[in-house]
Amino acid sequence: MKNILLTFMLLIALASCKKEAKDSADAIFYGGDIITMEGSQPQYIEAVGVKNGKIIFAGSIAEAKNFKGSKTEMKDLKGKTMLPGFIDAHGHVWNAGFQAVAANLLPAPDGTGNDIASIISLLNKWKASNKNAIGKYGWIVGFGYDDAQLKEKLPPTADDLDKVSSTIPVIIIHQSGHLAVMNHKALEMSGYNAASKNPAGGVIRRKNGSNEPNGVVEEMAMFAPLFKMMGTLDEEANEKIAEAGLKSYVRFGFTTAQEGRATSDVCNTWLKLAAKNKLTIDVAAYPDIQSQMAYMKKNGIQKEYKNHFRIAGVKLSLDGSPQGKTAWLTKPYIIPPPGQPKTYAGYPAFPKESDAIALVDSAYANNWQILAHCNGDAAIDEYIAAVKHATQLYGKKDRRTVAIHAQTARLDQLDAMKSLGIMPSFFGMHTYYWGDWHRDETLGKERAYRISPAETALKKGMIFTQHHDAPVALPNSIMILYSVVNRISRSGDVIGPEERISAYDALRSITIWAAYQYFEENNKGSLKKGKLADLVILDKNPLKIDPLKIKDIQVVETIKEGKTVFRNAAFN
Repeated sequence: MKNILLTFMLLIALASCKKEAKDSADAIFYGGDIITMEGSQPQYIEAVGVKNGKIIFAGSIAEAKNFKGSKTEMKDLKGKTMLPGFIDAHGHVWNAGFQAVAANLLPAPDGTGNDIASIISLLNKWKASNKNAIGKYGWIVGFGYDDAQLKEKLPPTADDLDKVSSTIPVIIIHQSGHLAVMNHKALEMSGYNAASKNPAGGVIRRKNGSNEPNGVVEEMAMFAPLFKMMGTLDEEANEKIAEAGLKSYVRFGFTTAQEGRATSDVCNTWLKLAAKNKLTIDVAAYPDIQSQMAYMKKNGIQKEYKNHFRIAGVKLSLDGSPQGKTAWLTKPYIIPPPGQPKTYAGYPAFPKESDAIALVDSAYANNWQILAHCNGDAAIDEYIAAVKHATQLYGKKDRRTVAIHAQTARLDQLDAMKSLGIMPSFFGMHTYYWGDWHRDETLGKERAYRISPAETALKKGMIFTQHHDAPVALPNSIMILYSVVNRISRSGDVIGPEERISAYDALRSITIWAAYQYFEENNKGSLKKGKLADLVILDKNPLKIDPLKIKDIQVVETIKEGKTVFRNAAFN
């Protein structure tokens, strides 16, 4: 009888161990505001349990006790706020790394490139501390100058950059990523001179009263020499740049990053890092459909990540940037770029509309999700026409076609997007970074106040995402929230008060709605049993503080599938 009792007790113990191994959480988070991002109104829960990289429960403290085992780590949030990890609706994570390793020419508040003298000084400092890289690759590179914020309100010239070097090629990239300035050595190496014609979809700016290049190159006139220069980077350099991009993302709470307008070389870099298990977060790539068609036909898209990487669709670029005055508008810029007439309204990336239509047709024919860069309303018109054409040919399916930026979208265009199933991904950060510039220099008050019309889209029953477009802006989730909730410019002007959105809708635009954009809403974007344990912890709750103080919120910790990938040292 004694042996039978011992055996019975042992069986109970073993059953208990099996239950613990099966049901107990690796970690339980509690003790703060936990916002699920489920539903149209904020919903709070008391605890979240995580096991093997997934959420195994999201509910009450009482329920949490059922998932606490002997090895469960209890993580007290100590009054901080937890949300699902942020999802990058549009950015260029490799280029964000390139920005991180180049000379930082950004103006305040993200840098000190506030006048041309500062630009030259920053480049000279970078030159002095990067002699090995210059010796190996032969270029001096800076990123982030912005004539909208420079004291002179003009870009540097080749003559200015010759003060950094007249023997080594120098290139500095505009913060928009759509223009650059070269010194005379770089112009010479690119084959640009007085006899050079503007390439299709690009402009070589000239000196006043002359055909001599002044150093500023736009769009395709910039991309061709820049891509050639980047092509000289070896595998080690490409991987270091990619890893620098990941580091810049995780410190702002992102657990999914986008590689927009990717090249095959950049995709291969991510694939190599993935094979080495070096990707700390998910990277979804969208190769450029124009230049990477052969690559896409060979590789196609993948619905699932492999070691945190997948090719998710394709990217099409239809115009440039409004702050750089290269976006394609239906009405002229208020103040055109130097040398342009008063009727100047930017220009298309494709001089022949039929070329753009053919590329959208290709995406639909192959069932590739397509994201199209269209800042100006003329470019949006072109995209709508192309999508309408492709839909007539291949049917209206759940494609989740995306209009990237859609900054100057008119009300009639929002209606057309809704009808065609085009989801806008707005660049609402422009209201802070370039709101004054758009009001006074590019669009004028009426159009500027309507940029990124998020609240109007909501009233029309649409959902949307918001993005940072890194490296155009830092991959700063907090500045996305601050900008779209307040729409306050650098000078303090409210750029279109009627287009402000609530803090909760702002959060939805970088969590559950962004997950939907990626076809990943069943795995990401909210705190729900069965979803990935992609989490971000903030020091304050964006829903409970003064909207003007949202910009002061700090990311405390970023967690990808239950593993911490960033921890803010200030909160250790």
